[in-house]
Amino acid sequence: MNVSTHKIAIPSILEVGKNNINNVGNLIKKGMFKKVSVCFGDGIYELFGETIKKSLIEANIEIQNIETIVNINFDEISKKAFELPNDVDALIGIGGGKAIDAVKYMSFLKKMPFISIPTSTSNDGFASSGASLLVNNKRMSLPAKTPYGIIVDIDVIKGAPEKFIYSGIGDLVSNITALHDWKFEEENEKTIVDDFATMISKKAVNSFVRTEFKGIKDDLFLKELVDSLTLNGISMEIAGDSSPASGAEHLISHALDKFLENPQLHGVQVGIATYIMAKVQNHRAKRIKTILEETGFFEYVKTLKMKKDDFKKAIDLAPSIKPGRYTYIHVKENQLLAKKIIDIDEILNNILV
Repeated sequence: MNVSTHKIAIPSILEVGKNNINNVGNLIKKGMFKKVSVCFGDGIYELFGETIKKSLIEANIEIQNIETIVNINFDEISKKAFELPNDVDALIGIGGGKAIDAVKYMSFLKKMPFISIPTSTSNDGFASSGASLLVNNKRMSLPAKTPYGIIVDIDVIKGAPEKFIYSGIGDLVSNITALHDWKFEEENEKTIVDDFATMISKKAVNSFVRTEFKGIKDDLFLKELVDSLTLNGISMEIAGDSSPASGAEHLISHALDKFLENPQLHGVQVGIATYIMAKVQNHRAKRIKTILEETGFFEYVKTLKMKKDDFKKAIDLAPSIKPGRYTYIHVKENQLLAKKIIDIDEILNNILV
């Protein structure tokens, strides 16, 4: 009898707090790194470059080269990876989701440790093992490397535009509908749910939605958001795919990406789709509504003037994004219900045009 067991990679360094951007060198010392390559997102070096360099030099860590990630084209990122010096012990990626994904994939190609230093929390990508890159001008999810270390400075996250926080909120809350989709797939004998990955994903979102806060830039709120998004990355690593944190709501967002000329942030689209799918599933819709109202997520979305018709089109397209899955949106009746909800729901009528 074959028994399924797990071998997973989890971060060895996890530092979430204040003033961490000034202390990167000391924080990564436990990795025994002597020589590193540092990659900044576009415009990030100007903000934090000298601070990071000073910290690494003071910790006696040699900087072999510095790169700026401007785009996430697969060919260009692959070329950058193999142009890195051969004696580098680790890669450090600093920036938003695109930069982190690029450096994550470079570390995967070079088979070396990767330190993730996000400057915003727009999704759980800073902690996951997948990378979203442009392949033939289309966004594709590629296997990459779980970070060896994650370092987050709460004040840096606080200083980022609020839209990135709202995006992170939307991405995290989607665990609720994603887990329900995963269970639905198992009930229909399409997959086997991993109980431990489920527990981690549940703990991540439940801990977050129960956090008391006065505003979305409260230190405790942001730390809880970062911690929970990090747990998302671990849950997906355990499962071996994105199912614990990605269901129909993510398929709707990916569908929007396919035809919108200027899509909104991933987590923002996901958050709206999560609210729709919670109504379709008849599962914890009230809880999702409460957190999205209390954080100001809905009010922010209203300023974007996103279109009902775009979401309806995305709902029709969503099942084709991952035809191998069987979420609620893969059932025709549920597609019809989702589109009906867009027409009749008071909140959706208020925030979408």
